[in-house]
Amino acid sequence: MAEVVVRIMRLAHGAGLDLPDYATRLAAGLDLKCAIDDEISIQPMESALLPTGIVLALPEGFEAQVRPRSGLALRRGLTILNSPGTIDADYRGEVMVLLINLGKEPARLRRGDRIAQLVVAPVSRVRWQEQAELENTERGSGGYGSTGTNARINAK
Repeated sequence: MAEVVVRIMRLAHGAGLDLPDYATRLAAGLDLKCAIDDEISIQPMESALLPTGIVLALPEGFEAQVRPRSGLALRRGLTILNSPGTIDADYRGEVMVLLINLGKEPARLRRGDRIAQLVVAPVSRVRWQEQAELENTERGSGGYGSTGTNARINAK
């Protein structure tokens, strides 16, 4: 597996928290921790922007994606509103996590709780090549639920 060096700065309110880390040897995402002072309760259908206490300096050609944690979604109904959130290589602000409670009960979070995953990935740059026409494919213009149905046959 390739290793990417990412510079990280811990903010004052992140002191004492572990830096993001992998839960297992083959995990793709690093766990982000909640850097709040004490505890917060997110009511059903409410959202909260939570600090992580860290700032990243990603290398050029990379991005970081903030993704939901499946356990929080399953057990508490918590997910990320702008999922995945993208952190660009030139962003130097605090990594924040915008959680929403889609569950039926208030969700309590404490300092140091794992609230999201961070996946660092390479970025491709696009150079457009405008064409008058594009080649057809088996799928054609079928979208939104068209794969695996007869709709794709008719979408050509």
